Amino acid sequence: KQWYNADVREAVGSTQSTGEGNGMIKVNGVPIDLIEPATLRYKVLEPILLLGKKRFEGVDIRIRVRGGGATARIYAIRQAISKSLVAYYQKFVDETSKKEIKDILLNYDKTLLVADPRRCEPKKFGGPGARANTRNLIVK
Repeated sequence: KQWYNADVREAVGSTQSTGEGNGMIKVNGVPIDLIEPATLRYKVLEPILLLGKKRFEGVDIRIRVRGGGATARIYAIRQAISKSLVAYYQKFVDETSKKEIKDILLNYDKTLLVADPRRCEPKKFGGPGARANTRNLIVK
């Protein structure tokens, strides 16, 4: 039983593979307990702390993250963990436990499951940025 998914959050691309196992969660080949920076490690562990380790016991999750900065990567990892567990429960367990997990995660923080659609707007001609333009000063 394997499940694959790909996500994009801000400038970070992540792919996750979820399958039966013994509760191992790895990010870029490193166990989740050793993620750097250490100050943001609890952000990554939030889905596990919310749902309890019992729900993760039979599931192995492998996440690959590329691009973006440190904070964006951390938020992409926590979203990937949440989404992959919900998808695994929907596909291989049952709908009621999936709904229960989804409700717990959404009540705590919506960004655990819902991606942020905002992207950087491209620069336009006639100004230094996307919205700023040169001002025409008319002196009388």
